[in-house]
Amino acid sequence: MTFLTDAHSKKAQMSNSSSISYFLLLALADTRQLQLLHFCLFLGISLAALLGNGLIISAVACGHHLHTPMFFFLLNLALSDLGCICTTVPKAMHNSLWDTRNISYAGCAAQLFILVFFLGSELSLLTIMCYDRYVSICKPLHYETLLGSRACAHMAAAAWASAFLNALLHTANTFSLPLCHGNVLGQFYCEIPQILKLSCSKSYFRELGLLAVITCLGLGCFMFIVFSYVQIFRVVLRIPSEQGRHKAFSTCLPHLAVVSLFVLTATFTYLKPPSVFSPSLDLVVSVLYSVVSPALNPLIYSLRNHELQAAMRKLITGIFQKH
Repeated sequence: MTFLTDAHSKKAQMSNSSSISYFLLLALADTRQLQLLHFCLFLGISLAALLGNGLIISAVACGHHLHTPMFFFLLNLALSDLGCICTTVPKAMHNSLWDTRNISYAGCAAQLFILVFFLGSELSLLTIMCYDRYVSICKPLHYETLLGSRACAHMAAAAWASAFLNALLHTANTFSLPLCHGNVLGQFYCEIPQILKLSCSKSYFRELGLLAVITCLGLGCFMFIVFSYVQIFRVVLRIPSEQGRHKAFSTCLPHLAVVSLFVLTATFTYLKPPSVFSPSLDLVVSVLYSVVSPALNPLIYSLRNHELQAAMRKLITGIFQKH
C-alpha cells in the first residue's frame, strides 16, 4: 500500500512538472507609473552598456596598436557583458511596458542557459585577464612566450567552451527536476535558485551538489586572482619610478574592482544560507551582478587606461566626421 502511495505521489509530481507551460516572473512594481519608471531605468542601463561595450569592441578591433593580449581579453569580456545585458534586460523591459509577468517554459530554459553561459565565460575571462597582468608585471621576459597569439586564442576558446558545457549541464539538470510548488519565480528573470525553490522536496539535492562544485571552482578562480595580485603588488611596490607604479596600478586596479563586484554578488546569490531571506536584497544583488556590473565594466576599464581612452576618442571623432 505504501509502495502504491509513493508511486502515485511521484506520478503526481511529474504530472505537475510537465503541466507547467509558463512561469510568472517577479513584478517589479504594482503601479503604472513605477512600471514605466523601471522601463526607463532598464532602457538607460542597457543603452549605456551597449554604447560602452560596443565602443570597447570597436576600438580594440579597429585599433591595431591595441592588438595585445590584454585588450584581446577585454574585447571578449565586453562581448560577455553585452550577452548578460541582452539576456535579462529586454524581457524585463517588455514586462514593465506591457504589464505582464509571463515567460514560457522554453523561454525560461533558454534565458537561464544563456545567462549561465555568459556569467561562466565572464568568470573565466576575468581569471585569464588576471594571469595576463601577472605575467606582464612579474614575468615580463616570458610574456611573448606565455601569451603569444596562439596561446591567447586557445585560452579564450577554453573559456567560452567551458562556459557552454557548464551552462548546458546546469540547464539540463535544473529543468529535469519535478516541480510541485507552482510556477511563480521570485526574480525578474529565470535563475537557478528560484527554480530550485519550486522543485519537489529532496529532488534538488543533485543540482545543489552541482552548484556547490561549480561554486568551489569559482572560489578557486577567485583565490588564484587574490594570490596573483599579492605577487603583483609586491613587484609593483618595488618599482623605483612613480610613473612606472602608476602605470602598473592603472591596469590592475580596474580589473580588481570588476572581479570583486562580480564574484562577491554572484557568490552571495548562489551561496547565501536559507535563513537570509529578503526578496528586496535578492533583487538588488541580482541586479548588481547581472545588469549593473556589465554596464559599469567599460567605464571602470576606460577610466584609468589612457590607450583605450585615446582609441575610443579617435573612433568617436571618426564617426562624427563621416556624418
